[in-house]
Amino acid sequence: MKTPLRLATAVAAVFLLASCSAPAADTTDATSAPTEQVEEVEEAPEPVDLTGVWKQTNSGAEDSFQSATIAGQTIEVFWNSPDMQAIYWAGTVEVPTDGSTSFTWDSANDKTKTDNALMASSDDTKTFTYADGELSYELTALGTTMTVRLAKQ
Repeated sequence: MKTPLRLATAVAAVFLLASCSAPAADTTDATSAPTEQVEEVEEAPEPVDLTGVWKQTNSGAEDSFQSATIAGQTIEVFWNSPDMQAIYWAGTVEVPTDGSTSFTWDSANDKTKTDNALMASSDDTKTFTYADGELSYELTALGTTMTVRLAKQ
């Protein structure tokens, strides 16, 4: 009787030892999908919107200043005083589509609006600069050149 008991004990010991040395079971679920990498897509920046009325910020007089109106791809700049408004510039606007917040463009004069205007610039082009929310350009009158600075109203 001792032999069958010893044999059973030996077989049980072999099974116990074999189960202890078995490799660890794979804990991943075979049906789970691989992890997806979410690709971040940056939206294209919006172009600056210059549309609206702009007023000179560096005028020496409160009631005499230049103003500009931008609509679509056109700009009109006016001399303003209490008793008059006269056109100084009429031309094109070119805003970069890449979302730049500082840029310049050369505006082409719309001579149909400026040729017969006494106080209008006769230049073929005028360089405008937009930076930090300010529109600026050079103005020469009566032999004096100055930078006109405008802020959106």
